[in-house]
Amino acid sequence: MGGDFAPFEALKGGILAQSEMTDCQIVLYGIESELEQIAQDEGWDLSQLEIVDCPDVIGMAEHPVRAFTSKPQASLSVGFQQLAQKNIHAFLSAGNTGAMLVGSLHVVKPVEGLDRPCLTAAIPRMEGHPGILLDVGANSDCKPEHLQQFAVLGSLLAKALYNLDTPKVGLLNIGEEPEKGNLLSKSAHQLLAATDTINFVGNIEGRDIFGPQADVVVCDGFTGNTIVKVCEGMYYRLAKRGVDDEYLHKFNFKHYGGSPILGVNAPVIVGHGITKSDTFVKMIELALDTVKSDLVSMVQSSMKALQQDNLNGQ
Repeated sequence: MGGDFAPFEALKGGILAQSEMTDCQIVLYGIESELEQIAQDEGWDLSQLEIVDCPDVIGMAEHPVRAFTSKPQASLSVGFQQLAQKNIHAFLSAGNTGAMLVGSLHVVKPVEGLDRPCLTAAIPRMEGHPGILLDVGANSDCKPEHLQQFAVLGSLLAKALYNLDTPKVGLLNIGEEPEKGNLLSKSAHQLLAATDTINFVGNIEGRDIFGPQADVVVCDGFTGNTIVKVCEGMYYRLAKRGVDDEYLHKFNFKHYGGSPILGVNAPVIVGHGITKSDTFVKMIELALDTVKSDLVSMVQSSMKALQQDNLNGQ
């Protein structure tokens, strides 16, 4: 029920994905009568999908915490409860991002040893797999320890999705030298350099985000969200002017499907509000890959180990 084109595009995406993917069962949380009416009007077959009737909806502009409290039968509320109870393996939506974060934090819960989960974004590169940027909006104000945790999370995601044995991890900064930057970046650099479980390659400047210097780029959520919005703005303005370039097309968010919320006890994928059916298919593919890779278990083990290492180092 979430997104600018809900529920039509989400329903269409679910039907398309279920027809293509025989190794998963897709469950739709929403107002069943609306879904059935759309399917009847469009001549779509819903027999392969499981539908859980949820009479309420959390709107895009609603206050996330109040909405979860006042609408326990909303599609997001029920979906997160089902995820926490392990009745489903992954949950995704293009709805209220704040509500997705609230559900992840307060229903599914952060993994033990992690201070703050984070949002990720795929960064297009000229060749090979995309890079990973994190955090991109969940945490505007961060401590050095948070960036250290993001680095471990991003490294694990790169291993799980792109099969990289030792992904290169860079810290976004205003210069390559370790002494450059503000207090946060200087302290974070020291922590990352001392973290044995990642392949830290040092500071990465903004101009190098799209290059081969790092597979994972770490920053605070304020900076990361600004970068993502700049990229989106550049893409839409050039595309609107008719620029036809293979690399430019890689900046279209629909190729990536959504952003995983890393650091919670089950896979959660957040989609763009303007997501349409083909991108919902990509979101479901991403969720399925996350489940198959057992990424959550990898994160749980790594966070416990990192917490113990930091305690031993004090």
